[in-house]
Order: sequence, then C-alpha cells, then structure tokens
Amino acid sequence: MSSKDKTWKEISIAGVCPKSSESFKTGDWKTYMPILDTEKCIVCLTCVMLCPDGAINWIPDTNKISFDYTFCKGCGICANECPAKALTMKIDNTEG
Repeated sequence: MSSKDKTWKEISIAGVCPKSSESFKTGDWKTYMPILDTEKCIVCLTCVMLCPDGAINWIPDTNKISFDYTFCKGCGICANECPAKALTMKIDNTEG
C-alpha cells in the first residue's frame, strides 16, 4: 500500500476501496464471527460456496472447513444457510 492509499476506515461512507479484498484485509470489520461445531458439520460446502468474501475454505486432504478471519466480515450468511446448523455467530472477542 502506498503512502497515499487510504485504509477502509479513512474512505468516505459509500466510497469505493481502491484495492481488491485480496490485498486489503477486511476482517476487522466484523462484530460477529462464525464458529463451527465440527460434530454437526456434514461438509456440504454450502458455507464455502455462499461466503461473499471467500473467507471459508474446504481442505480436500482432510475434508474439513477452515476460516480465514482476516477476511470474514461477520455477515452471517454461512450460519443462516447451513443446513446442519453447524455454524453459530458469536461476538468477536479477538480484538486486543
């Protein structure tokens, strides 16, 4: 990021970010974060397909789901659409 680029916190409301989300970590936007109950998860990949930020990934070698919280904005689509109800949204307590 060059010295003249603004962070998302400095951009005007309804402004457009000059970077793609791949190079612009947006995970600190969230209030809630998805928590996976591995006992309930049926690895249907619905959450992976519906995550608008690509923050949920399937690891084929282990057939497990992983979360990249540096990109998750806490929208809750994954928890809302999970057919097994394996995801719940919890308050994000990771901020130091």
